Amino acid sequence: MDDENNLLHFLDDTPSSHYRKTCDGYSSQNDGDDQSDTSDADPSNARDRLETLLNQPANKFCADCGTPDPKWAALPFGAFICIKCSGTHRSLGVHISKVISVNLDEWTDEEVNCLANSGGNATVNTKYEAFLPENYKKPRQDFATEDRAIFIRKKYELQQFVTNPQFACPLHKHGAEKRHNQQHSGSKHGTFRNSWRKKESENKGVKKMMDVGMVEFVGLIKVDIIRGTDLAVRDVMSSDPYVMIILGHQSMKTKVIKNTLNPIWNERLMLSIPDPVPPLKVLVFDKDTFTSDDRMGEAEVDIQPLISAAREYQSSIITESTQICTFLASENSILAKDSIISIVDGKVEQEIALRLQNVEHGELEIKLECVPLNQ
Repeated sequence: MDDENNLLHFLDDTPSSHYRKTCDGYSSQNDGDDQSDTSDADPSNARDRLETLLNQPANKFCADCGTPDPKWAALPFGAFICIKCSGTHRSLGVHISKVISVNLDEWTDEEVNCLANSGGNATVNTKYEAFLPENYKKPRQDFATEDRAIFIRKKYELQQFVTNPQFACPLHKHGAEKRHNQQHSGSKHGTFRNSWRKKESENKGVKKMMDVGMVEFVGLIKVDIIRGTDLAVRDVMSSDPYVMIILGHQSMKTKVIKNTLNPIWNERLMLSIPDPVPPLKVLVFDKDTFTSDDRMGEAEVDIQPLISAAREYQSSIITESTQICTFLASENSILAKDSIISIVDGKVEQEIALRLQNVEHGELEIKLECVPLNQ
């Protein structure tokens, strides 16, 4: 009975609820009397603590494939991972695994606390690989992207190695019997149709997971959503705009800015760059509470020139800031003004003012930065 209760408690702790509970836990730690201490937290102290965690023996290797010197972290699991595994973690969605770069992102005390309290790679693998079958081949750094992705999804999203499978059998059996009885309580034709549709849906889900898992990533792209100008009205007098970016199977969105046609976001989003490289889709929406969100324009950006420039810069001897190439704006293009790819402080960046398409009017200002895989 105790084993069954423990398993029921685990089943209630789904990946998304685990993420929410963990993040809420770290936030609540700073809601007490010592909140003033965290508000004046020194970013350099968070960086020092992060380096201390990174230097722990188990954290010097990727928690998922063993690649040395991992430079990424998966929150709230508290695992240090390599850049190849970070691509799969990012494809799980931020509601399951939030990926942060050790070197490229600014860390807060709360995020460092998440890593510290999780115990690092040793504790993570003790929990999430507790019942890894003896004959199961855990990925190594030379494994194919597909094999790596399948393992990571089983480990974190499906959590197949957390509990002993023998404890799950009785509950799964009872659940299956219950569903079987419910199906037979209806008509024979209805049961057949519902089962067929369910099977079709499951097959589509598996196919989509495999398609995502087989993607090879060549780097990362940082997308700074800066501001919108003269956006279209979608409410009575104004709009509540937000921006969504899509790259392959990945998508992220900004916060909603209330009641304005000239929003300022200054928000950074980051996606993995799949190979082959698709266009970066940028969509602007008006947030509605009781109906579906209204479209406020869209645009597609070819990021291949930026990626090529970043690769060329890696093998060059350029040390000073310089302009690499310029794309001229015209009446028929999506560019509201000329766009320049530049090297600034060792970063390959492109500033773009987009003229939104399929809408009455509106412009969106963004900035892109490409980070090649080996960085």
